[in-house]
Amino acid sequence: MKNVSSYPLSRLRRNRHDNFTRRLVQENHLHVDNLIWPIFVCEGQNQRQKVASMPGVERVSLDLLVEHVKQAVDLGIPAVAIFPITPKELRDSKGTEALNPDNLMCRASRLLKKNFPDLGIIGDVALDPYTDHGHDGLIKDGRILNDESIEVLRLQALNQARAGNDIIAPSDMMDGRVQAIRETLDEHNFETVRIMSYTAKYASAFYGPFRDALGSGGLLTGDKKTYQMNPANSDEALREVEQDLAEGADMIMVKPGMPYLDIIRRIRDNFAVPTFAYQVSGEYAMIMGAIEKGWLDRDRTILESLMAFKRAGCSGILTYFALDAARLLKD
Repeated sequence: MKNVSSYPLSRLRRNRHDNFTRRLVQENHLHVDNLIWPIFVCEGQNQRQKVASMPGVERVSLDLLVEHVKQAVDLGIPAVAIFPITPKELRDSKGTEALNPDNLMCRASRLLKKNFPDLGIIGDVALDPYTDHGHDGLIKDGRILNDESIEVLRLQALNQARAGNDIIAPSDMMDGRVQAIRETLDEHNFETVRIMSYTAKYASAFYGPFRDALGSGGLLTGDKKTYQMNPANSDEALREVEQDLAEGADMIMVKPGMPYLDIIRRIRDNFAVPTFAYQVSGEYAMIMGAIEKGWLDRDRTILESLMAFKRAGCSGILTYFALDAARLLKD
């Protein structure tokens, strides 16, 4: 007979003993409702352009967009985030194309809303896809202008709302832009258009493949450290959240994702608001690179990486793995 006193009365392994018990006590669950699929759209006809630094990701022309996005709709993914590839000839120092009601973003939004009226359409608001210098705002004498940039950003947001975007996602990190956008939308009867603010967007090294996908990798002059956050800072993120919520943000986002899970948890614990994360291009490229080398199990790694966001407190995740994850969850 065992000497019972030598064993702990509480054994944590008991609740790991079999599958049904593990299911009963699981603390967090990943669902297709938590997924947002970022998509890249380009000009032209019959275009499916592979992004070399993001295996499995494509730029798609508008004539193929409905077919492309139908995959997400059929899987039950609730929303897509659109990122346009603006031709160099349409870029200028002021990001003028951002205000064109027939720009690529607006045409894509109208097309998707017409074909999939219940699909959420998220539009990125910042000038970097439209400027010839690659920055998110206007520049004068080498300095990124805050207030002058906001005047363009609020008109860009209005342009996207008119095209049918359900959620405006300002990613520029200019001070005060959420309030300016909220006031502009309300003044033009777009009170129900939501704002998902890129609240804690860090000046990260993980964005490189995304810039390749947008064709802006070689355009950027200098860096974005005067407006994007210092990766060393955590308390500052809470100040950003407090300010954006006061200005009318409905949802907030942290970008990048996995290197900043601590930020997500602090935000969720302090504010208890809908909190999203962007599993950015560099994160995706690293995971896919290891998968393609055979170093990681594809299915388990994808789901585990996304579960990390749920565990940290995310309401949802923007991820290039959205289709893969939705299929795995369905199976």
